Amino acid sequence: MWRFLLRKLPSVCAVALVSSVIAFILPRLAPGDPAVTVAGSDATPEQLEAVRELLGLNAPLIQQYLSWLSGVFRGDLGESFVMRRPVSTVIVDRMGSTLELAILAAILMIAMGLILGILAGTDRSRFGRAVLDVVTTLFLATPPFLTGLVLILLLGIVFPILPVSGEYSLLRDPWLGLQYLILPAFALALPQAAIVARLLQTSMRATRGEDFVDLARAKGVPPGQITRRHVLRNSLGPAVVAIGLRIGDLVAGAIVIEAIFARNGLGALAVYSVQSRDYYVLQALILGAVIVAVLLQLLSEIVLASLDPRIRLEG
Repeated sequence: MWRFLLRKLPSVCAVALVSSVIAFILPRLAPGDPAVTVAGSDATPEQLEAVRELLGLNAPLIQQYLSWLSGVFRGDLGESFVMRRPVSTVIVDRMGSTLELAILAAILMIAMGLILGILAGTDRSRFGRAVLDVVTTLFLATPPFLTGLVLILLLGIVFPILPVSGEYSLLRDPWLGLQYLILPAFALALPQAAIVARLLQTSMRATRGEDFVDLARAKGVPPGQITRRHVLRNSLGPAVVAIGLRIGDLVAGAIVIEAIFARNGLGALAVYSVQSRDYYVLQALILGAVIVAVLLQLLSEIVLASLDPRIRLEG
């Protein structure tokens, strides 16, 4: 495994470097001036110029980038233009809410994706397969924001079972915090679970036609054992890789879901930072999202190699 990680290190560093450039440039492409946000719309040109000088926005872009990048290497993400606090502190304050949402959504995605995929990939009646295909297609075709609105309407208004807005920390009251999390987590997880289910279903149906499965049947191995030990184990590869990629999408999708359910996490912070042109906060959020996605991809490859003996990390 260590050889695998060392071989991947140059590409990971290259991706991080390119991502840092993109994270630096993207916020500056949006119209607007952070100095106006800080000084106010009625500020004079002289006051705006003084604010730009204070914020370091008058320096050449390459100098701004290198200064920010050197700070990142030292663990200094800069200071928020608007909140006048270290970016790392701002992000840590909001991270708990998003992590709670993303972790529960990931658990639901994995559980629903594997269950639906296994059911659809197992030999069943034509009607059963058709029903499962319709369910996964419906989940896949419905965007999270629409799913969230439907859940709010059904379980928050028509049948007022769960709270539909706000949040409560799981650390303070796990049961109450879970009630606030269920609806947004389901809305976030359903489309991703459908992708995992479809990949696992396709892989299982293809694996059932392999020679080693026919050999196991010829030896009289029970069907359930064939499914568990032979078909499922050798079909998990695409689903595992998809899970790693989809978890990154969960974090990205939290921006919309947090807005719908009025959660005060990183998604709400990203929206506020875009509106206020808070460059350093946006740069940290974009770079962090890319790095998390890369690490999840590496982890999924390691898990895949441990599940499938045909794959060797050092190969």
